[in-house]
Amino acid sequence: MSSREPIQLERCAGVLVPLFSLRTAGSWGLGELPDLARLAPWMRTAGLRVAMTLPLLEVALGQTSPYSALSAFALEPAFLALDEIEDFRELGGESALEADESSELDRLRQSEQVDWNGVRRLKGRWLRRSFDRFVSSGAAKDSSRARDLASFREQERGWLYDYGLFRALKHAHPDSWWRGAWPAELARRNPASLARARERHAGDIAFYEYLQWLAHRQLEAARAEARREGVLLAGDLPFMVAEDSADAWSRQAELRFDATVGAPPDDYSKEGQDWGLPAYRWDVMERGGYEWLRRRGESAAGAFDLVRVDHAVGFYRTYTRPRDGSAPFFSPAREPEQIHQGEAVFLLLRSGGTFVFAEDLGSVPKYVRQSLTRVGVPGFRVLRWEKDAEVYRDPGEWPALSVATTGTHDTDPLPTWWESLPLAERAAVCKLPALQAVETQRHFTPAVHDALLETVYRSGSRLLLPPMQDLFGWRERVNVPGTVGEANWTWRMRPAVGDLTWEPALAERAHALRRLGEQSGRA
Repeated sequence: MSSREPIQLERCAGVLVPLFSLRTAGSWGLGELPDLARLAPWMRTAGLRVAMTLPLLEVALGQTSPYSALSAFALEPAFLALDEIEDFRELGGESALEADESSELDRLRQSEQVDWNGVRRLKGRWLRRSFDRFVSSGAAKDSSRARDLASFREQERGWLYDYGLFRALKHAHPDSWWRGAWPAELARRNPASLARARERHAGDIAFYEYLQWLAHRQLEAARAEARREGVLLAGDLPFMVAEDSADAWSRQAELRFDATVGAPPDDYSKEGQDWGLPAYRWDVMERGGYEWLRRRGESAAGAFDLVRVDHAVGFYRTYTRPRDGSAPFFSPAREPEQIHQGEAVFLLLRSGGTFVFAEDLGSVPKYVRQSLTRVGVPGFRVLRWEKDAEVYRDPGEWPALSVATTGTHDTDPLPTWWESLPLAERAAVCKLPALQAVETQRHFTPAVHDALLETVYRSGSRLLLPPMQDLFGWRERVNVPGTVGEANWTWRMRPAVGDLTWEPALAERAHALRRLGEQSGRA
């Protein structure tokens, strides 16, 4: 892909909502790729122009965090909408489900939280049957769809070739490739052994390629439909993939497995965080022109109109934890090298033509924001963290080259945050212009809610991306960092997407958001 200038974004507002959190009548227990477009009519009513979701990449087996990916390019098959698949419809669609399967589907649809294991079991069974139908009907050999699949294979060969084999081998050897569970010749990628494995597992490889073809085509269609509604899609590029991933297996020379990456100690985590992800070999990456990162940037630009780069500081300096228990360290070690590397990476990610912005939160050296500004990449301004000592910075003075928000997928929603503040802290927040008429009472009232939203809507930031919960004043949380639990990454909206437009109280919120957008020059 040739280098081109990123899109220019005018002053506007959007919303952050995980795809899995969207609830529609036809989806199988979590949001599905076409639901991104189904959200667009409500967004248009609310004057919102950007729909941002969390990473859509296939999640490492047995996990639910979208930031622990099985691949840097493959989409999560659980997000596929079966009723959009021709082969599933030819099998009879939902009417073909057995009685126990129909009961299970009803349970998944009504569940308050995403049951990832249940969704994957039921949907996976019918995705395999759909593929078998694709093959047995002859469509896999001679049809327009077969030709489109062949075109997809060729276009995405740079990652799909290794990914398909990796997934087939994972099916045969479920445990981690690098912990000694795979035959050594396959783990070390012996060419002759890989060739034999490719022949032996040809059917499974074709199945996993089929799933990726369907998923990428559904995302393309959702993006096109959203654009017709005037809505842009924003994706999320994770900092790293899981150790047990297709990319880690196929790019072993570029990663180190004797150490993991994480975050250093700070006010929120006295011990720091260990994410259990492999560390970059930055010297090897640089000698190769950061080729893998370039490909990831191009892939993201092909799928989304805007892309958030997760853990931006990690591309400047990676907090590396040796597995032998020795002292953690930053890589690269020196600030000039860190700045050189970070700017090289972000210029490369911007070259794909998408609008790139950086998650520059947490323990971030001052030079990072200065560096991002130099290369034209906006960082985040989170209302609750933008302060000097106990004095909150006026959002009206936030730079245009920034993304304003009330919180992230890792923070408490606005009501919980507000009610947990000490009285003195709430008083400090209420000194901001839009909040001066609000009493410092502990209860999260509609007046407090409206004033907080007005504060970020009137910020100087060109782009505003609050979480969906904060727009409505909901209290459900997506994730608690540093914890592993059943509640993380399972939040589902209580109203269905269609109800947002037609249910009176929800519709009124949409109209209120549009008025706020018009008054602040964002709609």
